Amino acid sequence: MSAVRTVLGDVRSEELGVCDAHDHLFLSSPRLSGQELNDASAARAELEAFRAAGGSSVVQWTPYGMGRRAADLPPLSRAAGVHLVCATGLRQAAHYAPELFDELRGRLADVLVSELTGGVGASGVRAGIVKVAGGFHALDAHARWTMTAAAEAHRATDAPIAVHLEAGTGALDVLDLLCGELGVAPHRVILGHLNRSPELVVHRQAAASGCRLALDGPSRAHHATDWRMPDAVRAPAEAGFGHRLPLGGDTVVAGARSVDGGPGMPYLPRRVRARLALELGEVLVERILVDNPGRAFAADWR
Repeated sequence: MSAVRTVLGDVRSEELGVCDAHDHLFLSSPRLSGQELNDASAARAELEAFRAAGGSSVVQWTPYGMGRRAADLPPLSRAAGVHLVCATGLRQAAHYAPELFDELRGRLADVLVSELTGGVGASGVRAGIVKVAGGFHALDAHARWTMTAAAEAHRATDAPIAVHLEAGTGALDVLDLLCGELGVAPHRVILGHLNRSPELVVHRQAAASGCRLALDGPSRAHHATDWRMPDAVRAPAEAGFGHRLPLGGDTVVAGARSVDGGPGMPYLPRRVRARLALELGEVLVERILVDNPGRAFAADWR
């Protein structure tokens, strides 16, 4: 049976409700030193604020080795009454110590499958997506390695593959690799950050492949995604791809959380939803926030 794999177990896609399809409760990286998301109390307060604003579920895209704190996710989910999805996978090499790759070389796919089916470490929390990343307008050897492992893990489990696009670029190269060379069905691929590069023709080309476009970023004003969001949604929707558009916030630093003075997770149901409904209509926005994420993150788990 198709289901979304949450940290408290598999649920039907229609149970997700209003979904933040790309966000982070916990995140650490040497590239974000001093800005880590590592406070469980703040994470709970953020989830409670999200719930109070009408949110029901969050997909956390924090992958392996970046401080995802999987063991903390089930109690947070219970306390806040919000469904949470945990990720496995790897981001770009710059986010890790080089020796990590020596440990994972030759067994990355096995690690991903283990986290999807058996659980993350001793936590028992099963990941519900595989997170990988491209580079700026390119795919380097690291990206090809991680995406090849992600495709193997997908074939073993049917897990969705979520892709960080650096500055929104490289979408078609990613699809050529994952769906062309590696044979992943396009509808199992979710492209993140595409709206950071406002090439609307590329957006439509990507959607036409059958993949999902996880538009995101309202918590990060320097990407100018807020004022571009209606056009980024409108272009693929008017081309007939409104059913392939989930939406997320992508809170990656502590200062972006609502409890620390930023817009954070509540901004999506509290402000972004109303703005998009005014410009694009409530029917489409309901589909984007409620229906589409369930389809994007559900799998026939093996």
